Amino acid sequence: MSAEAEDVAHDTVEAAVRAQLGKAFGGVRGIIEAAVPTVAFTVSWIATEELKLSLIISIALSVLLLVVRVVQRSTPQFVINSLIGIAIGAFFASRTGDAKDYFLPGILYNGAYSIAMLVSIVARWPLVGFLIGSVTGDPTGWHKDPGIVRLCTKLTWLLMLPCVVRVAVQLPVYLFGGGDEAVAALGLAKIAMGWPLQVAALAAMVWLLSRGRTPIKPPVAPA
Repeated sequence: MSAEAEDVAHDTVEAAVRAQLGKAFGGVRGIIEAAVPTVAFTVSWIATEELKLSLIISIALSVLLLVVRVVQRSTPQFVINSLIGIAIGAFFASRTGDAKDYFLPGILYNGAYSIAMLVSIVARWPLVGFLIGSVTGDPTGWHKDPGIVRLCTKLTWLLMLPCVVRVAVQLPVYLFGGGDEAVAALGLAKIAMGWPLQVAALAAMVWLLSRGRTPIKPPVAPA
């Protein structure tokens, strides 16, 4: 897409945020690539109760997905992100010998992300606003418009909600569950509450964005 076409596509705040969200989520393929290693780990553990084997299978599938991306010369960003998360989970689980710990980094990540977004909302610098700044070239200029701040606050709430729900459901299972049942429950929850929840939040955000057309004001060049 040419620079001119990009400018036309991003002539409103709503269009800019929709475009940035689309890039961030990675589409259907990104969803599948994020789910496959977790499914493989959970199924392998339930079938064999061999932690090392389950970790190897999960990591090997992630590496395979990365190789496919590289061979096809498509962006490996989403596979790399998933691989990093899986590697951290594998490190936790291998250190403790408890398969439940494979899921702990994800719970901690969602908790930290929820706190960061809540703090940004309370401080009236909602994180979604910086998506607009990345398009306009002025990271903080959007904050001068109260209407944009209100819009970005609503969008940040919607983006935060899936993270809060994941922690609320998965943390009690991690803390109080035991054995295969806990691993199976955490694996199922991670898959069911991963991309499906994120897509639902995205759909709600797109619906909210479709209701308005707030012009983007480019940064004013110094005299």
